[in-house]
Amino acid sequence: MERVEYTLGYIVFTVCVLFTPNEFRSAGLTVQNLFSSWIGSEDIGFIQFHLRRTALTLLIHCALPLGYYVGMCLAAPEENLFSIHSASSGWQLYFGLSATLQLFSVALVFYWSRNGWSNHPISHTLSKFALPQSSWRSVASSINTEFRRIEKFATGPPDARVIVTDTWVMKVTVYRLHVTLQQDAHLTVIDSKQHDLSPDSGTPVQILTLRVASINPNIKSFDIRLNSTEYAELREKLHSPIRNAANVVVHLTLSELFLETFKSQVEMNQVYRHTSGQELEPCIGCMQVSANVKLVRLCRDEGECQQCYCRPMWCLVCMGKWFASRQDQTRPETWLSSTVACPTCRAKFCVLDICLVE
Repeated sequence: MERVEYTLGYIVFTVCVLFTPNEFRSAGLTVQNLFSSWIGSEDIGFIQFHLRRTALTLLIHCALPLGYYVGMCLAAPEENLFSIHSASSGWQLYFGLSATLQLFSVALVFYWSRNGWSNHPISHTLSKFALPQSSWRSVASSINTEFRRIEKFATGPPDARVIVTDTWVMKVTVYRLHVTLQQDAHLTVIDSKQHDLSPDSGTPVQILTLRVASINPNIKSFDIRLNSTEYAELREKLHSPIRNAANVVVHLTLSELFLETFKSQVEMNQVYRHTSGQELEPCIGCMQVSANVKLVRLCRDEGECQQCYCRPMWCLVCMGKWFASRQDQTRPETWLSSTVACPTCRAKFCVLDICLVE
C-alpha cells in the first residue's frame, strides 16, 4: 500500500516539476527561485541566466526517474533496492536506465559549460548573428543591454514567454531560447482560439498564434502565442507589419471579446417565436439589420430580473454592446452574471433572458 501511495504522490510531484502550476510559482517553488544564487539575475545578465537555467532544468528533469528509485528504497525496504545486486531484474533495469539518463545529462551539461558555455545550444544560436570579427558574446551583450530597458514588450507564461526589444524577437521555453532579428523577421497570424472564460481571470480571452519566420535560412521559424488584447502593443513594438494569413478577426479590447462570449451564450438560450405576422423593424441601435432579439424572463433566480413587454427592437450585437457598456469596467469577471436594464423600458434582465427571434 505504501508503494502505491508513494508512486501516486511521486507522479503528482513529477507533473508539478515538469509543468509548474501557478500555485508553485506563487510559493517560489521554481528552478529560478530555488537556485537563484547560482543562476543569477535575468535583469542583469539575460543570456547568462538562461544558459544556466536551461542546463539546471535539464539536470533536474533527468534526475526524476532516479529520484523515484531512491524514494522507493525507503518506501519498500522489503525489495532490498539499496543493494542493486539483490534487487529484481526489473528494478535493476530501471536503475540502470535511470542512472544512465542522469549521467548523460551531467555529461551534456558539462560539455555545454566548457569554454564559458560556448558549446550551449543558445550560444550556437547567437553565433549565427555575430559579425565575422566578433563572437556570440557580443550578441549576448547586445541582448542583455536591450532586455534591461523598460520599453521592451514581454508577455506570456514563464515556459513560453515572448520578448520583443528594439532589435530582437525572442521566445523563452523550458529548454531553449528562440532568437531572431527584428529586421529579418516576418510575423504572421496563423491561428486563433476563442475561450469564453479564462481560468486565470474568469473573463473571455482570444489567444492568437503567430509564426515568426526569418529571412536568414540558418534561423528556424518558431511560433508565439499571446492574448489578442496585447496584439496592438506588440504591433507598435515591431518595425514591420504583421500579416494575417488566416484572415483572423483580432479582438483588441475586452468589450469585443465579451461580445463573442455574449453571442455564444445567447445562442444557447430558448428561441422566441415571432407570431404577430408583422415584419421585424430595423434595429433602433444601428439601423443596419433587423431586430432579432426579445427579452423574456427565463432565469429561475428570484433576483432582480423582470418581465419585459417590449416588442423586438434590437439586434444581438447592439444588445451585447449595451449590456457591456452598463457593467463595472474594473470587474470584467462579473459581466456575464450581472443584470442590466432594458434600454427601452428599463426592466431588469440577465444574459439568460435574451432570446433570438425566429
